[in-house]
Amino acid sequence: MLWRTRGLSRLLPSPSRRVAPVQLFTYAERPDLAARTGEIEDSFPEFVGYGDVLLRHWGKLRIELPELQLVLWDDERDAVVGHARTLPAREAEGLPGGIDDMLERWFDGPRAEPDVLSAMVAVVDRRRQGEGLSTLLLEGMRGLAATSGFGSLIAPVRPTWKERYPLIPLERYAHWTRDDGLPFDPWLRVHARLGAELLVVCPASMRVEAARDAWESWTEMSFPEDGEYVVPGGLVPVRFVGGRGTYVEPNVWMRHRVPAAAEQSY
Repeated sequence: MLWRTRGLSRLLPSPSRRVAPVQLFTYAERPDLAARTGEIEDSFPEFVGYGDVLLRHWGKLRIELPELQLVLWDDERDAVVGHARTLPAREAEGLPGGIDDMLERWFDGPRAEPDVLSAMVAVVDRRRQGEGLSTLLLEGMRGLAATSGFGSLIAPVRPTWKERYPLIPLERYAHWTRDDGLPFDPWLRVHARLGAELLVVCPASMRVEAARDAWESWTEMSFPEDGEYVVPGGLVPVRFVGGRGTYVEPNVWMRHRVPAAAEQSY
């Protein structure tokens, strides 16, 4: 099939391009390291891992598509310091609906022939942030797209600082810029510096719905009545109706154009 990788390791960033003493492997190359990604201290709020679609399908990426998942390894410190997940997708008829939609299309079928690789998540251990590791993960995912025969990598990006402005519509926030013209948001800025194009907002990338007691455990807050609540780590408020809280996370679609594998030069 088109999306099967071919010779990934030779196209990953060379030691001269590393901004930190780490190595990048696919899960297929180093399943032993893939099994250690739970050691990473991430910065995501706890509730994002409890969406119904994620709970059903997320673990299948490692099992069924190990050649399309990445792990960052610090040999000097004997530590896994980051990982990234990707999934083949189809956009010929329009961008997917987001993370939940792509997982359901791929694993629940019927499965259409993919024409693009999508980033799903990129995680850097929060103890190692600021070392340029997120850039290495993005470059690695771009390399996966190239070696899989795709012309671009798309990404439903979760803006890092949007949680500070949960009441500002993402359609506005995504277009905030600094004086130098780059995006205001740090994670959007990393993508932009690598040449990514901001496409559109993905209004319902991921959904988490749970009872009040679960939300109170995840957020260490109380929700005494129905209504909308701003919660720590949420990009938008959580809405409670009948004692159940629903969080629908928006993301920002961005596109990285990647050259053919033969043209890659890291």
